[in-house]
Amino acid sequence: MSEPLGLFGGTFDPVHFGHLRLAEEAVAHLGLGGVRWIPAGQPPHRGVPQVTSAQRLAMVRLATAGNPGFFVDPSEVEAAAPSYTVHTLERLRRELGPEQSLVLLVGADAFAGLTTWHRWRDLFSLAHIAVSHRPGFPVETASLTHDLATEFTDRRLADAAGLNAAPAGRIITFAMTQLAISATQIRKLLSNRLSARYLLPDSVLDYIQTHSLYRNP
Repeated sequence: MSEPLGLFGGTFDPVHFGHLRLAEEAVAHLGLGGVRWIPAGQPPHRGVPQVTSAQRLAMVRLATAGNPGFFVDPSEVEAAAPSYTVHTLERLRRELGPEQSLVLLVGADAFAGLTTWHRWRDLFSLAHIAVSHRPGFPVETASLTHDLATEFTDRRLADAAGLNAAPAGRIITFAMTQLAISATQIRKLLSNRLSARYLLPDSVLDYIQTHSLYRNP
């Protein structure tokens, strides 16, 4: 692949239109050749999800099935270990080689907490980081820790063309259409037997209903 490859990890509990739109707009804004979706098997930064990792993986596969530029990577789900991003990036480097430009896609809130991630500084030697934010609300260094603000200033790219100049090491931001949708909101609706239609793909909603997921006991 000559174009940069986007990497989109997350719990996806469940996957919804906000996730899909972020990946779609990242392709358009950053000139990505595609996006590899990587559902977390055992997310270390939150409690155990209400549904199994296999079910979350199945929902991501359903949600992305209609887009030929989206690919689903089951490795974290299949691994019997916590899902640390740095370990996944190391695996992908071995798989894809040292020259492939890799772009880790994160939201602004997740990026602000980057210093709490396992071996966070090593991420920059393995991939670029693309940070999505709300239109009119760019990422500000004042909202970041000192160490992260320094990295942000030193590594920031002004143009997506720079993502192909090196395989890793830079930070770029992009504004994405704001969709006020959250997995927490969807789980709450479903647990109360309320409609979540139009918040996530019908194929995913059908899967949830077929398997009676996210319902209160």
